[in-house]
Amino acid sequence: MSLPPYTFQGGVAVLTGAASGIGRALALQLATQGSHLALIDRDEAGLTTLAADLKQSHPQLRVTSHPFDLSRTAEIPQLADDVLRAHRRVTLLINNAGVALGGTFEQITLEQFEWVQAINFRAPVALVKAFLPALSAELHPQIVNVSSLYGLLGPVGQSAYASSKFAVRGFSEVLRHELAPRGIGVTVVHPGGVRTNIANNAATAPGTSAAEAEAGKRAMNKVLNLDPAVAAAIILRAAERRTPRVLVGTDAKVLDVLARLLPGTYWGVVASLMARRGGT
Repeated sequence: MSLPPYTFQGGVAVLTGAASGIGRALALQLATQGSHLALIDRDEAGLTTLAADLKQSHPQLRVTSHPFDLSRTAEIPQLADDVLRAHRRVTLLINNAGVALGGTFEQITLEQFEWVQAINFRAPVALVKAFLPALSAELHPQIVNVSSLYGLLGPVGQSAYASSKFAVRGFSEVLRHELAPRGIGVTVVHPGGVRTNIANNAATAPGTSAAEAEAGKRAMNKVLNLDPAVAAAIILRAAERRTPRVLVGTDAKVLDVLARLLPGTYWGVVASLMARRGGT
């Protein structure tokens, strides 16, 4: 089923991870395009500042902030009720929030692994479930789920993060097939190295020294180069056009091709490239 372009003007967007990085850039651009906003993030101070700025620059829009820790997935239905009480409707859901965890599978704990799954995968699932009735009541709404470059390939030291992002990818593809006959579009996004704080805020395996953690963050930050505003513009253009799958950044496009060409042996090439760039 071919859907018409998504209309931002006058719509209501629910956006997670809104206080910084790609989420903040998405919020700013959505407001510029005339979308009312329900902003969700665990960073209450950052969320409050963003909401205040948007209300000042776009007084005609309804902007609400909802401080919330998405690891509390059982409470997401109540979060959705709060959003719907404030806005009455939802036309766009963007599951953008995510956390990272460094360390091999042997090094990390199962509790840490489950924490990543809760925020990166189970929360988007719960949010779609909670908002689907409201979305279904609209004419051609849109769901955007942010996966990752690591939802295309599995790097060493990212078992929890890659697992969660592969799960988001699979969930989004099934949703797209199921919801298309009902006029609901689904876009899955695979960003590459976008300049955000995800590396700086990443958790680490028990026993990791401060020096090791800092070295890992420096290595990751070296490959996080794309401006979040550029990434946000690509994501919103994909949502508007109902693009099923979008790769954000040259690195995502190149490594996607590599994973397709060498599905079982790409890691040797990737590791070599990362070593040359100082990424390992």
